[in-house]
Amino acid sequence: MATRLGRRNFLVGVVAGTAVLAFDPCHHAWITTAHADHPDGISIPELDGELIVETASLAEAADDFGHIVQRTPVAVLRPGSRHDIRTLIQFANHHHIQVAMRGQGHSMFGQAQAEAGVIIDSRTLHTIHHIDANTAVVDAGVRWGDLLTATLAQGRTPPVLTDFLELSVGGVLQVGGIGGHAHRAGFVVDSVRALQVVTGEGHLLTCSPSHEADLFHAVLGGLGQFGLIIQAHIQLIPAPTQARVLQLFYTDLDQYVADQHVVVMDERFSYLEGQVVPASGNGWMFMLEAARYYTPPQEPDNTALLDGLRPDAGTMIQEFLYVDWQNRLAPVVTALRQNGVWSFPHPWFNVFLPGSQVVAYVRDVLAHLSVARHRQRSVFMLSVPAQQAAPSLRANATGGGLLPCEYLADGATGHTCRQRASDREPDTLRAGAGAGWHALPHWRSAVQSSGLASTLWGTLAAFPAPEGALRSAPSVNPRAGDL
Repeated sequence: MATRLGRRNFLVGVVAGTAVLAFDPCHHAWITTAHADHPDGISIPELDGELIVETASLAEAADDFGHIVQRTPVAVLRPGSRHDIRTLIQFANHHHIQVAMRGQGHSMFGQAQAEAGVIIDSRTLHTIHHIDANTAVVDAGVRWGDLLTATLAQGRTPPVLTDFLELSVGGVLQVGGIGGHAHRAGFVVDSVRALQVVTGEGHLLTCSPSHEADLFHAVLGGLGQFGLIIQAHIQLIPAPTQARVLQLFYTDLDQYVADQHVVVMDERFSYLEGQVVPASGNGWMFMLEAARYYTPPQEPDNTALLDGLRPDAGTMIQEFLYVDWQNRLAPVVTALRQNGVWSFPHPWFNVFLPGSQVVAYVRDVLAHLSVARHRQRSVFMLSVPAQQAAPSLRANATGGGLLPCEYLADGATGHTCRQRASDREPDTLRAGAGAGWHALPHWRSAVQSSGLASTLWGTLAAFPAPEGALRSAPSVNPRAGDL
């Protein structure tokens, strides 16, 4: 069969100068110029970008921030346009090639990998197309830090940001996105006004709450199982200039949780998270970390911010520029990269809990953690009222639920996987791009059975489940958009 080389439809081969001209479906392999007369070759479609088979690129795509699961693809697409993604999905769908979309590689357990498939590297689609007073229109490969820099230049900001800003827009929206603003503004996906999506059949569609609404809500937090996000319209709000940050320390877990519930419900703080930190001796303390954003001459009243709260182990108040507070992890990440810790495995465990179960759960967890062993680790707890989340992420909990995120490895905060409790029974499995929904009788069983309790609705990003049943088309699996 004749082969052809399109406008830019080439693969940079393992050997410099080797171009890929066709695909061999019988051997699931690409045909280069060195074998251009191969009788089984099928011409690859024209692309504006590059389809890469170079070893280093494949190795990068086979790994992620978790550094635990490695699945090697046969090629990496660096798209030159949104049409490249549509073209590749159509080609892969026809020839039964698995496809996954990868952003900054910040998933934990191979959610954005595709063994013997093709990885779409969204980093080459990184244009900020438009910013006005209310909306930013950005490609999926834009990093949140770059978007924030661009919007702050116009006095605007997204209402919800993750703690770590070096994540891609598309990756965060595929998993939901949670941070310290969630108790007031919901998840990151709740600030999305419209999307451009490529479905599993290769259709490029625009969707919003009022147009193709089912697709819109399915894709947001859908782990890439209902379509790949190509472009997003993100809501913007006026940006403050300052952040007053309070750290309140507690020795009593019940009082800490009670105070956190109070400030969640009255919304006195713009930002709210918490940590379990080692105390002097061999015990633990609980830190409620909160911030109030403002722009002078208006300033928050510290007495009002602390009213009714009862920290018994100290209070610290600091002032930051708003931009510096949002980028607070940048120097930490730089240090971790310099000393090599950033490349350590990250077996992180994230779970949503009803508010009524938090105290018992945390006590049980801490009873099995050693202060000496985990002194440099943190257990992050964020309060998220259940009604705040988008439909695809809404917690099946009564009242104000809290989200403990137990990070048992060194590194900066990250959020990789979100729940879909609304559409599954307590003991059923719905695999989503290898992230894994399982029943888990007890949290300590996570290291053996990779699941979560049906009574503790949540997600376990720890050990991959069987390959997903949620697919946009029978023969292509656009897996989880990666962070």
